[in-house]
Amino acid sequence: MFDAAIAAAQPALCVPRHLPLAPKGRLVVIGAGKASAAMARAVEDHWQGPLSGLVVTRYGYAVPCERIDIVEAAHPVPDEAGEAAATRLLQLVQGLTADDLVLCLISGGGSSLLPLALPGLTLADKQALNRALLASGASISEMNCVRRHLSAIKGGRLAAACHPARVVNLLLSDVPGDDAIAIASGPTVPDPTTCGDALAILRRYQIDVPPRVLSLLESGEGESLKPGDPRLPAIETHFIATPQMALEAAAQVAREAGLAAHILGDAIEGEARDVAKTLAGIALQVARRGQPFSGPCVLLSGGETTVTVRGSGRGGRNVEFLLSLGIALNGEPGIHALAGDTDGVDGQEEIAGALLAPDTLARAWAQGLRPRERLDDNDGHGFFEALGDSVVTGPTLTNVNDFRAIVIDGPCPGDS
Repeated sequence: MFDAAIAAAQPALCVPRHLPLAPKGRLVVIGAGKASAAMARAVEDHWQGPLSGLVVTRYGYAVPCERIDIVEAAHPVPDEAGEAAATRLLQLVQGLTADDLVLCLISGGGSSLLPLALPGLTLADKQALNRALLASGASISEMNCVRRHLSAIKGGRLAAACHPARVVNLLLSDVPGDDAIAIASGPTVPDPTTCGDALAILRRYQIDVPPRVLSLLESGEGESLKPGDPRLPAIETHFIATPQMALEAAAQVAREAGLAAHILGDAIEGEARDVAKTLAGIALQVARRGQPFSGPCVLLSGGETTVTVRGSGRGGRNVEFLLSLGIALNGEPGIHALAGDTDGVDGQEEIAGALLAPDTLARAWAQGLRPRERLDDNDGHGFFEALGDSVVTGPTLTNVNDFRAIVIDGPCPGDS
């Protein structure tokens, strides 16, 4: 099921059917995200006329292209390569005409890969802010709202630089609700949020920031481009792959294996460990009572949970979810689960996620591992790695966010 979810969101499958008609003038391809290089290759493979361009992707996610430059940079904490790439993107779209077309390839991860700060801020400021946001428990939409209002390229600013050319966005969604402005912080779409919204988020999570950040937000100097702004060109946006599409592909695999498949939601958010407790309660009701579904079945869900980091372990939101799920299930017979990030990277590790079985806790205790202590230390990767239950995919070249599957055999004999 996890393989099918990833395969359904491969750019080679999704990009070609959304390519626009050739313009009278030039085609310039730009983009950012973990899937952007694979998206660029799909464009090259299916575009008949001339083109040029530049996309930036995560280290290890490059795909060879002949006419589109591929640049690698750091994620989730940005680096100098991403800053330089963002500068190049802005330069590339200067001087275009109304006859030209900009094809923008955006996928998850683009925020960290385009860390071009507003005047007065430094890359070090952006790096420190990213680290603080990642550890705060803020949702991806909240984090990207802050990033947009401190960026020289996000929040519609890259689209404004393309004027008067037409812009066509091909978006591979990794955010709950498929909100275009939240994918890579919306470099080529207008932004309805405000500096005040960003300031409120920083205060809500008690994130300390340099005085210049506060000045930019309090004065409105960091305001992004709003819908109807005359500096924005004509913009056309297509979602070429979404979490829901990936979950539907996984559900089909389950049905072919004889399991009823139930998609609980493609946009589930909240603290990973709390979401796990809720889904554990549903799974136990299915296993013990046959309610609200009868087994054998699989419960599928997607979205993007968060982790408020309090420990010093090696973790990510998917393994945090899975470890909390295992503790809540407490070895319940007949329940297995997988949680993983479809981009192959959970947190900052080259590990997609992990597997959970009814004997996971027993095997952990036999090795001297204490599950609750590991959860308190945010050490999901350390826990599952010690058991040999990590899921490692390598770069998947796509990103439609988290994937969770809980397989339930069915009610035990005698249960009612």
